[in-house]
Amino acid sequence: MCEKHSTTPTIEAPSARGRAERRASCKPADARRAVERAISECCRAGHAPCDAHAVSDAQLVASELTTNAILHGGGVTDFHVDVVGPDVRVCVSDRSDRLPVACPPVDRQGRRRLGGRGWPIVCRLARDVEVCDLPSGGKCISVVVPLN
Repeated sequence: MCEKHSTTPTIEAPSARGRAERRASCKPADARRAVERAISECCRAGHAPCDAHAVSDAQLVASELTTNAILHGGGVTDFHVDVVGPDVRVCVSDRSDRLPVACPPVDRQGRRRLGGRGWPIVCRLARDVEVCDLPSGGKCISVVVPLN
């Protein structure tokens, strides 16, 4: 699922499991909208519960992953969201082989750092966090966010 690299945004057809959407070069706002759209369509079809807090969590995770890909990974090369039962799976690929890291909130001199909170947010809100290398280089981060 995470190994395909797209160069232009495309939409996958809905599967029997739920709504799926795949895009490349998306911005954090695009990711948030794609997550909301995928979850809303499944909720309307009766495939998954639609808890507002869970939707916000899934949007925040997608936004943080795409932001990190842009800032630290050389850009988003693929984005995929898929609602599977009571969960939403978000996959974000980028050009970097570097693994994400959590930075301490203060530097060595005791000064507060700007940023550096995205990866801890992702790890706190998501489960089944997986980072895999891509055959063509780069990595894919795949996470599952519960919807209930």
